[in-house]
Amino acid sequence: MKKLILVMFLSMIVIAYPTETNASKMPCSLTLEPVDKKLKNAKGVGLIYKVQLNPPSFARTNISILAVHLPNPSSFGNYDGYEGFSSIPNEISWRFKLYPTAEEDSPTWAGRFDLITAEMRNVKVEVRLSNSKTQKLGPAILRGNLKSCEEREE
Repeated sequence: MKKLILVMFLSMIVIAYPTETNASKMPCSLTLEPVDKKLKNAKGVGLIYKVQLNPPSFARTNISILAVHLPNPSSFGNYDGYEGFSSIPNEISWRFKLYPTAEEDSPTWAGRFDLITAEMRNVKVEVRLSNSKTQKLGPAILRGNLKSCEEREE
């Protein structure tokens, strides 16, 4: 009888708290996959976490992106770089420059944005082509989605 009650209690916990099992706790990350499957070597990662900026103020959320094995931006047309583009659809978006490393053949592109105050739910993260002279943002090359990233309580 005691075993039956224990099993029922544990089952109710799993059923009653399904959001806890689906939510990622901050910091969290996501893989950025190529939009065009022909770019099989192109990959990226997005990191989302809380930062405390100077001068001391309330914590903000940071999105950092690192992308590797991307083609030269000019191979897609009138583009000279890549930008990170993150959004919560129908609410807000952020864009920030990605900087290439000095590696020879194919640089690693990386960048970050530190001033986010929005709750990180249903976040889209992309690496997009950009033209630094016209400030035009091109199509996404890498893309990932994050359902939820919540702050840990410690």
